[in-house]
Amino acid sequence: MREKIRILLADDHAVVRQGFKMILAAQPDMEIVGEAGNGREALDLAGQLQPDVAVMDVAMPELNGIEATRRLADLSPRTRVLALSMHKDSVYVREILRAGARGYLLKDSISSDLLAAVRAVARGEGYLSPGVSDAVLNDYRRHVTDPIDLLTSREREVLQMIAEGKTNKEIATVLNLSVYTVDAHRGRIMEKLNMHSVNELVRLAVRAGLVD
Repeated sequence: MREKIRILLADDHAVVRQGFKMILAAQPDMEIVGEAGNGREALDLAGQLQPDVAVMDVAMPELNGIEATRRLADLSPRTRVLALSMHKDSVYVREILRAGARGYLLKDSISSDLLAAVRAVARGEGYLSPGVSDAVLNDYRRHVTDPIDLLTSREREVLQMIAEGKTNKEIATVLNLSVYTVDAHRGRIMEKLNMHSVNELVRLAVRAGLVD
């Protein structure tokens, strides 16, 4: 028989904890090994119990879930955090995921989502409540700038040709530029993208879909 997923529940509302506890403890593959009412208690218990999964409320008194998640990595490295929150705001999601949480579940999720989330996180996979996926994607698009966007249109053109294996001389001929100008473009591209070899440039160009 497979070992049960050992779970630590951390939420400052006893009623919420009770509700989650009933759902989780009823599963044959899960057991609740500890309960905490704030982030500090959660850390103490995690250090003692080394649970597989910590179901961690984001907003708790004394020490919030984000800070607790950040510190948990040192105290109990094998524990994976599933964050719980009422908030769909991308700020909360981003901060706790950055702190090290593997999943983010809205408190009003249905019980099947909770079980799916705990199992996914226990396996080392990520889990996001369907309700926050859009917020996270939009946030990601806003915050992650594609390094290619730093290049001018001409520089992108030169990058593509470098990735296609053309020499400076060949690029100069196609674009009707001097070899020196192409060389200058190449230097600026490497500088902007913080890359030091043609191989790195080629890999980036492939990832960006500039070349097959």
